[in-house]
Amino acid sequence: MKAVQIKKYGGSEVVETNQSAPEPIVSAGKVLVIVKAAGVNPVDWKIREGNMQQMIQLQFPSTLGMDFSGVIKQVGEGISAFKQGDEVYGQAAVITGGSGAFAEMALANGETIAHKPKSLSHAEAAGLPVVGVSAWQALVENIGLSKDQKILIHGGAGGIGSIAIQLAKHLGGYVATTVDTKDRQFVQELGANQMIDYKAQNFEDILHDYDAVFDTVGSETYTRSLKVLKKGGIIVSMLEQPNSELMNQYGIKAIFQFTQVNGERLTKVAQWVDQNNIRVNVEKTFSLDEAGKALDYQKDVHPRGKIVLVVSKR
Repeated sequence: MKAVQIKKYGGSEVVETNQSAPEPIVSAGKVLVIVKAAGVNPVDWKIREGNMQQMIQLQFPSTLGMDFSGVIKQVGEGISAFKQGDEVYGQAAVITGGSGAFAEMALANGETIAHKPKSLSHAEAAGLPVVGVSAWQALVENIGLSKDQKILIHGGAGGIGSIAIQLAKHLGGYVATTVDTKDRQFVQELGANQMIDYKAQNFEDILHDYDAVFDTVGSETYTRSLKVLKKGGIIVSMLEQPNSELMNQYGIKAIFQFTQVNGERLTKVAQWVDQNNIRVNVEKTFSLDEAGKALDYQKDVHPRGKIVLVVSKR
């Protein structure tokens, strides 16, 4: 089978397509999936370049990729929720006991998959696991956003932001978001109430007394965001650890979120997507052989929504 692998850390030059990679062998608690599409995330190029070595130790050669959508070919012992032929989506990352999603077939842990949203194509579903669960974990579990609360979502046109806007509106929130001028109409169509051009405007001068901030940008954007919150407000960041001094200064709560994709969250996200006609914007697709280009595109272009590898059209 074909698999996209690296034998060392580096740029796009280290990404190779192995035309004769061995088919993964099913073991207890796992499923073998025919991969139809694989989502490309920022963490994928960071892993390729070795930025995550302290957290993630790879054994080379290593197949890249986390998110996927596909069809189960074989079910391992102890799996009762899935059967051969089921359409599923989720994660097949090496770090979660999988074999890597950038391949024609992938081994996935039974605890990191769920039935695919029926309303989405495989390409759309492959773009959903990390971003959908990140938005769900932040807005539903960590913030507990409720009707008429005001939330600032940074990077509204990105993969996580575009899902978070739709979820915040579903929960009844008033949504402000930071975007590039070219993305204003896109996020407005997703439901954003207020768009702020982060290149031309200072969001902290415009927004006040907000209940929550969801930060996917980090650095100075994070510290500036604290000024937007009212006393007792909450900020959830995907990048920055809470600073108790700043929390006390502003009288707010801060949470660092490490997204954990699991079957329970994936199932809830899939149900929400199917019931509410949720849009997963796939900006561009690449073939499996073009995985190196796809990773560079994700890194350099900051796509609107998601980048996806189409693995099999059958």
